[in-house]
Amino acid sequence: MSVRIAPLQRADLRRCAELERILFAGEDPWSESAFASELDWGHYYLGAYADELLVGYAGLSVAGPPGDTEASVHTIGVDPVWHRKGIGRELLRALLARADEVAAQVFLEVRTDNAGAIALYQAHGFTTVGLRRRYYQPSGADAYTMARPARVEETT
Repeated sequence: MSVRIAPLQRADLRRCAELERILFAGEDPWSESAFASELDWGHYYLGAYADELLVGYAGLSVAGPPGDTEASVHTIGVDPVWHRKGIGRELLRALLARADEVAAQVFLEVRTDNAGAIALYQAHGFTTVGLRRRYYQPSGADAYTMARPARVEETT
């Protein structure tokens, strides 16, 4: 079955919150209203759809004037049934393509014990630039801050 990446629809926010509760149990999963707020702010959110079922989501914020633009990956989540099928990678690539359109440096936080996500981010040009102790609540898990430099098109 193929998966389609497309803008996240408001009708899918309940499913996003459901996946959050599964994926981030023991933390502070986002609610449906938190996702709605992200969309209301105009952040860039995508869904991964298998047929019409939302199986993953990802979000990015972009801020700053041209030439000094930064982006932040807010979240990437994939239904555990759909793990290891490349969906997270495709969502990340789509977010990075958006950041590249505005030549933005990209930042994110990732749990220090999430080796799979760290490897994915490193494969896409991210390096660890900091450590946030007790970043995730209520578990108190640490997070790495990772960054990827802006991709700037050369002009001739």
